[in-house]
Amino acid sequence: MTAGGPKRPRGGAKPGGRVGQMRQQAPGKSKSPRELAMDTLTKVAETGAYSNLQLNRALQEAGLQRADAGLATELVYGTIQRQATLDHWLGRFVSKGLHKLEPWVLQLLRLSAYQLLFLDRIPPHAAVNEAVTIAKKRGHAGIAGMVNGVLRSVNRERAGLSIPAISHEDPIVQIALRHSYPEWLVRRWAEAYGAETAEAICEAGNEPPKASIRTNALRLGREALLERLRLAGCDAEASAVAPAGIIVSRGGNLAEADGFRDGLWSMQDESSMLVAEVVAPASGMQVLDCCAAPGGKSTHLGELMGGKGKVWANDVHPHKRELIAAQTERLGLRNVEAITGDAAALGERFKPESMDAVLLDAPCSGFGVIRRKPEIKWNKTAGDVAEIAALQRRLLEAACVLVRTGGTLVYSTCTIEREENEAQVARFLAEHPEFELSADWPEEIVEKLKGAGALGECFDGQAQLLPQHFGSDGFYIARMVRRR
Repeated sequence: MTAGGPKRPRGGAKPGGRVGQMRQQAPGKSKSPRELAMDTLTKVAETGAYSNLQLNRALQEAGLQRADAGLATELVYGTIQRQATLDHWLGRFVSKGLHKLEPWVLQLLRLSAYQLLFLDRIPPHAAVNEAVTIAKKRGHAGIAGMVNGVLRSVNRERAGLSIPAISHEDPIVQIALRHSYPEWLVRRWAEAYGAETAEAICEAGNEPPKASIRTNALRLGREALLERLRLAGCDAEASAVAPAGIIVSRGGNLAEADGFRDGLWSMQDESSMLVAEVVAPASGMQVLDCCAAPGGKSTHLGELMGGKGKVWANDVHPHKRELIAAQTERLGLRNVEAITGDAAALGERFKPESMDAVLLDAPCSGFGVIRRKPEIKWNKTAGDVAEIAALQRRLLEAACVLVRTGGTLVYSTCTIEREENEAQVARFLAEHPEFELSADWPEEIVEKLKGAGALGECFDGQAQLLPQHFGSDGFYIARMVRRR
């Protein structure tokens, strides 16, 4: 691997125009993995589509063999992750500038350079030849010649195109180029956490996500499930932080396994699993999950309650109600009810102070899940963060009214933005003295978080998990109680 970084288990121009006007593809012709990846990347860049959804749709339509689908997946996620670094290098060899290229040509060069510089198992000639073939098919001879020349130059210069060789007098710019992040975001994280931690965040965000599952304790204990997975040939180990979590490093598609269909486990990231544990609902409670889809935290709450009491799993989108309902049915939970409504208007459905516990897993910028959705770092802006924080504030105002005296309010996000997390909660507490932070978290979780450096000695009831702490998603969790 020339440039470093992890592997993922996952010409001429027309006058006055941009380089590489694309021809329409003839119907009925199957796409190669690289062509499918190029089309997916172009769609994501031009429409803002989520990479995972767009890729899944394209793979289903193409019907590729498993190995080819794996290559397409690797190219899509890897190219988006390393976009800034690839552009930094490609800019040396595209004389007219990358901005003059048509989107599909730029994506073709990026994914091909990614193969040459990050995937040592792919022969250089295969990457170059396939790119030229696609360029001829989609463009014209001039585009194919340009693509061929640029990629051959990249291949010749491979030894010098390495991440450690990237240097800049501004350390923020250097981090952004080495790890492929927008400068504004790196600068923001450096101001919040320090440059060293900011770089660790960026590096961790480029690592492949782990496959993690949550044990349904109502049907099988974690140790029994671990044994079952190992007997089935899976490499499985207990999560280092989540009491119900299991990491499976070799086990195929876990969402299509018999154990999943039988409700023995759910697919969930380790950090996300901590949220319901921190809510710590007791059997018989009345609990509300304000923004519940696709239902992972709601069903976990139901499991922790032993299937007794009531969990209201709300989401604003009617079609997502079916996702939650399907999860509860699969897991055999009768105490979780999926409902549809605006989280800001739940006070119209439920009486004030009618809930023992309320969970607001709020909409957020999502910077904690960049390793799963790498396009987030390119699609979001500082303005988006401010807009999302304003929405979170409105949702908190609506949610807190429903918590009874002595009850629990848990606020969580899958981001690492302090404006959406610590600052959001500090503002809420200043305006609502009837609430206070609660450090009454499960002791096992607190000790593990402290051991990883995610908590200081003065733990007050809120925690910011960074992606490098456990190799899981970046997540913020705050537990509050209503005093009066």
